[in-house]
Amino acid sequence: MFDYKAYLKNIPHKPGIYQYYNDEGEIIYIGKAKDLKNRVSSYFIKDTYKINSKTKVLVGKIRDIKFTIVDSEVDAWLLENSLIKKHKPRYNVLLKDDKTYPWIVIKNERFPRIQWTRRIIKDGSKYLGPYPSVAMMHSILDLIKESYQLRTCNLALTPPNIAAGKFRACLEYQIGNCKAPCEGLQTEEDYRNSINEIKDILNGKTGQVVRQLKDKISEAASSLNFEVAHQLQKKYELLEKYQSKSTVVNSSITEVDVFSIASEEKIAFVNFLKVMHGTITQTQTIEIKKCLDESDEELLALAISEFRNRYKSRSREIIVPFNIDIEDANLKFTVPKAGEKKSLLDLSLKNVLFFKKDKIEQYEKLNPDIKTERLLTKMQKDLHLTELPKHIECFDNSNFQGKYPVSSIVVFKDAKPSKKDYRHFNVKTVEGPNDFATMEEAVYRRYKRVLEENQPLPQLVVIDGGKGQLSSAVKSLKKLGIYEKLAVIGIAKRLEELYYPGDQYPLHLDKKSETLKVIQHLRDEAHRFGITFHRKKRDQGTLKTELEMIEGIGKKTSENLLTSFKSVKRIKEATEEQLLTVVNKKQAKSIIDFFSVQN
Repeated sequence: MFDYKAYLKNIPHKPGIYQYYNDEGEIIYIGKAKDLKNRVSSYFIKDTYKINSKTKVLVGKIRDIKFTIVDSEVDAWLLENSLIKKHKPRYNVLLKDDKTYPWIVIKNERFPRIQWTRRIIKDGSKYLGPYPSVAMMHSILDLIKESYQLRTCNLALTPPNIAAGKFRACLEYQIGNCKAPCEGLQTEEDYRNSINEIKDILNGKTGQVVRQLKDKISEAASSLNFEVAHQLQKKYELLEKYQSKSTVVNSSITEVDVFSIASEEKIAFVNFLKVMHGTITQTQTIEIKKCLDESDEELLALAISEFRNRYKSRSREIIVPFNIDIEDANLKFTVPKAGEKKSLLDLSLKNVLFFKKDKIEQYEKLNPDIKTERLLTKMQKDLHLTELPKHIECFDNSNFQGKYPVSSIVVFKDAKPSKKDYRHFNVKTVEGPNDFATMEEAVYRRYKRVLEENQPLPQLVVIDGGKGQLSSAVKSLKKLGIYEKLAVIGIAKRLEELYYPGDQYPLHLDKKSETLKVIQHLRDEAHRFGITFHRKKRDQGTLKTELEMIEGIGKKTSENLLTSFKSVKRIKEATEEQLLTVVNKKQAKSIIDFFSVQN
């Protein structure tokens, strides 16, 4: 038995990170805390209902605890992320993203080349990125190539080499893609001005570059230097087009990081937007696999640390959908309610929801069982059920002006119709149009038989109707002693309200909710199945009434005739010999005479 109390004595009330080890000396969990003692103690509380089952498994494997004190909570936050990436403990969330993303590099040279790379070398070069979208990175490089005449060669363009005339201008110069600094036809200052403009564009300051270009065009035109003005105008149009596509908010929002999260039962997705001068310069969405039913707050804090480290972000302001429990004088967390910052958050949320939808669809195509489990888990959560609703039954009543009352039951298994289990009930004990009594009889008869035949009960019963029908169903369930063994809800047609026994107010689910769609499908299927049976019974009743008008033909005989001949039309067309197989000679003559008069 692990003696955690001995460890807790030595843990201080300070910020830091803690590491849990198993009996083999492996790190199985790493966490951060504002107060190490309080946080570690929370894992060993006696009220076990306060921690989930996965955490209980983790605690059961702890055999050693180590901790590291840091100066602030932010330091703990960063150190936690670094150690998780290094050790990959079994019970920490998994950031599913091991790709090496490309960077745009401005080489550390006298006439810097601009290229892309996946390797960062500490040679004094300027690296911008990374770019999760390779297509986005290449589109930016294409823009730079179209707008600026930069060298692509790897010649050593030192002043002595250029002065000595060691190089000759290549084809790139001939076709207008380079100004031939190798022959001294372009000054280093002019080249550097282009590089500085490119840096501004890559940092989101496209508007500033566009404004400067506009001034240069006016200046060239005033000096009657129309060829230069034309070249600048082409560059201006390209950059203005790029700016209109990339600018999402006012350029007064100089530098912010934006984060949003969308969660499922076992995974979560986090989107990051880097906004510089109103322009999105970087964006990425990652998937996080949950291990200990972590909250969205915990997952988002971890993802923020990961993204800021990955993108070397130094933004002082971070826009988030809810408050993050991190205190740092150098960071400002903003939860916007309106305005342009709210628009940025909405854009991030739109991205993360699209990514989530796309990923889940991919998973579900590969494994349909994942879709079923996810849907049932969502239904359990939405409807506040104690177990997955793998087996659902829905009841509906039908009658016509109080006549021919029937009840129907449809069965869904794993959220799909199980038509072989559908059943009809001819109402036996109810006279007249009494929907409540009809529901009570149907529910009672259904589950009395289920109990007698030792069949499994459903996890959820859906009653098509409001409080009255629901109360009638509950009465039958209590009479049978199974009310506590299953969940029962009613759905009212008009407003799609869900009623629970004993609750005064209904539950309203989002109209686009998958849970509501399944319940609506159940209700509609029960209604369709019930109406079909009701119409058949009503039609048979009408036909029987017509046959009973014939002299000598009573209720029982008309039923026998319809059973044998299937329809009135066939009875009309039957010969005397055929009729005699069901009725006597006198009745056969009455039938033939009756229909011959009608014709």
